[in-house]
Amino acid sequence: MSYKFTKEEAAGLFAKLSEKFDIYAPIRFKDAGRYAETDIIKYGKISSFDEGVYNEKSTYPMKEVLSPIQQALFYFTEDEYRESKCSTKPMLVFARPCDINAMKVQAKIYAGNGGFIDMYYERMRERVHYALLECNADDDTCFCVSMGTNTTDDYDAAFRFTDDAILIDAKDSAFEALVKDGKACDFKPEFVKENITKVTLPVIEDKETLNKLKAHPMWEQFNGRCISCGACTIACSTCTCFTTRDIIYGDNQEVGERRRVSASCQVDGFTTVAGGGSYRKTAGDKMRFKMLHKFHDYKARFKDSDMCVGCGRCINRCPELISITETLKKMNAALEEIKKEK
Repeated sequence: MSYKFTKEEAAGLFAKLSEKFDIYAPIRFKDAGRYAETDIIKYGKISSFDEGVYNEKSTYPMKEVLSPIQQALFYFTEDEYRESKCSTKPMLVFARPCDINAMKVQAKIYAGNGGFIDMYYERMRERVHYALLECNADDDTCFCVSMGTNTTDDYDAAFRFTDDAILIDAKDSAFEALVKDGKACDFKPEFVKENITKVTLPVIEDKETLNKLKAHPMWEQFNGRCISCGACTIACSTCTCFTTRDIIYGDNQEVGERRRVSASCQVDGFTTVAGGGSYRKTAGDKMRFKMLHKFHDYKARFKDSDMCVGCGRCINRCPELISITETLKKMNAALEEIKKEK
């Protein structure tokens, strides 16, 4: 069933929902952007519907709600440790189809990786309920249709925010019980059917082709362009890499906490191992690893879709204007060369 709430009724609706859920949505941070007098939009807990930004793509992805950039894992003293605590209250997270689909990728990594389940991720995921946001499809960096992530049925309710009302399509019966006081209406969510940007996904037929693509000179162009800042992976909806860091309290080296901190395969030092060994030292090597992981390795491992969901945030955040869609075109051109050489 679908329901309509006026702007005047919105505060009462929010109060009712917040009794059951902690509510998260994209929030605008004024003048906090990369350049002067620019904003960023990132996820946070809201205390009213008015705080949310529902009609613009967020600068950073929804994944930060489930896997924060910094997260305490446990606290320790000289002779004991204690796991960090986590709220058990359900979360209602406003998200677009691409971000909801990205969480399926996250779950494969954190909760389905060879039978290992990351308890810190799982305890967050168990709390999450999705409030679907429609997408206006006017961003020329998005290519979700090409990736098959433009639709989803994994949500409790769909929302549409207009100038004078909130429309809700309650898909879940338990959620419907919370909004049934609204006026009945005919709202159904609409999904993007076509993007301005379209991509052709690379097809790597065999290991020989894969090895030749790895050795192709196309990757060298990134040595003089990519600055290995990692902005693309922090903005990525599906990247999951992290490191751990011990934070010591005061002068006692035996008292502190261990944190999980987001990391990036594009940053120097990511591949440093015990003994001082380091791999993929050039920007081209790092870019090759990222692209093949997104568009070959993940799919080969999990027998599922590619890892990218086509949100385009990496394009928006790259200070060198490196486009993942243009890099895909170059990969396809390289594969054509390899095919002709056979």
